[in-house]
Amino acid sequence: MTLRQLEILRALILCSTTVAAARELGMSQPAVSNALKAMEARAGFALFLRSNNRLFPTAEALDLQAEAETIFALHGRLEARVRDLRDGRSGHLRLVSTPPLGYSVIPPALGRFVAARPGVQVFFDVRRYEGVIESVASGVAELGFALGFDHHPGIASTVMARGEMVCVMPPDHALAALPAVSPPDLAGHPFIALERGTRLGEAVRASFAATGTPFRSAIEVRYCNTACVLAGAGAGAAVVDPFSPVQGGSHRLAVRPFRPETPAVSHVLWSEARPLSRLAETFLAEIHRATQALKPGRVQNSATLPQAETANRSG
Repeated sequence: MTLRQLEILRALILCSTTVAAARELGMSQPAVSNALKAMEARAGFALFLRSNNRLFPTAEALDLQAEAETIFALHGRLEARVRDLRDGRSGHLRLVSTPPLGYSVIPPALGRFVAARPGVQVFFDVRRYEGVIESVASGVAELGFALGFDHHPGIASTVMARGEMVCVMPPDHALAALPAVSPPDLAGHPFIALERGTRLGEAVRASFAATGTPFRSAIEVRYCNTACVLAGAGAGAAVVDPFSPVQGGSHRLAVRPFRPETPAVSHVLWSEARPLSRLAETFLAEIHRATQALKPGRVQNSATLPQAETANRSG
């Protein structure tokens, strides 16, 4: 018997007439009657006794119904699973991010995402840029988030948000009185630099070179959030990405635009070899809302997600 025939059998047992069963199933009465005849012909025995236009199930029909309940329960779980997958309420999602985005945009988006989907399990890691690329390329993570992404074979990307580097310092710092800070302004103060050889570190050094300002630092760090903590503690001023100053901490920061304008563009990354899951697409919608709600220095939320504007990178 087919699943539909078992549904008709159950409805006939519950309703006792073909008319009532047809109404319950949204079918015509002749269709139900014909289905019953087909079931009895296939089974080779009567499923119901007829008396006064009513149907009384035989012992064999009741046995079939009892066995069919297991099938209906399994089918119900399968339907629920399909709905959960369709609505992004179950499954697994693996994410990886560089620190600036991993400590600013991702946490609020991830908090809302898992709160609405208790059946979803998320793995989230924060790594250096190279680790994000490796995780996405190898399939360890479905989505990666990074600042300053460049071409990489096998990885597709789209812009998540466009921004500019900013200068941070304690609120009572002399530079906090300026509407914007440039390399010559920084020359007379202790400067916390980003590590040489990193994308953002080299971008800041290029800005110093463009203004003819010698590059000197009192402290050199690897991560922008480290620079923000040190700046907040009074160790000097720093030029960082626009996300890191809003990560929070024990120290308050003054944030000023940095001139010349130095782009800091964040990207979403995924493997070209695998289509994005519905969970990943749903999470990207949360990221979109998080970048809109976040108010870092000079950040513009991208209006597009991978479904709408995909830049496939190869070679």
